[in-house]
Amino acid sequence: MLAFEQSHSPLLVGAIVLVVVVMVAWALQLMQAASDRKEFSLMLAGCMVCSAAIGLATVMVMTLTSADRLQAQGYFSSADAPDSELISGGVSLDAISLPWDVAER
Repeated sequence: MLAFEQSHSPLLVGAIVLVVVVMVAWALQLMQAASDRKEFSLMLAGCMVCSAAIGLATVMVMTLTSADRLQAQGYFSSADAPDSELISGGVSLDAISLPWDVAER
C-alpha cells in the first residue's frame, strides 16, 4: 500500500476535490445539453459521470479517515484503552453460515 506523508496529504486532497468538482460541472453540462436536445443518452452520460464523482469522493473520505491512517497520524491511539486493539478489516470465515453447515433436525 502506498503511504503518503502528512505534508503531501493537503495537496492530494486538494487535487482530488478539484477533480470531483470538475466532474460534477461536466455532468451538469451534459445534463443541460440533454435537456436542450431531448436526448436520453446525454442524460445517462451525465448521471454516470456524477456517479463516478460521488464514488471518487466516497473513496477519498474513506481512505483519508480510516482508523489505520488516523492512528499513524496520532489522532487515534490504541494506548487510550489498554485492552483495545485495532481489528483488521474483513469477514471471519467462522461468522459465515453456509446452508450445508446447519445441523439437521
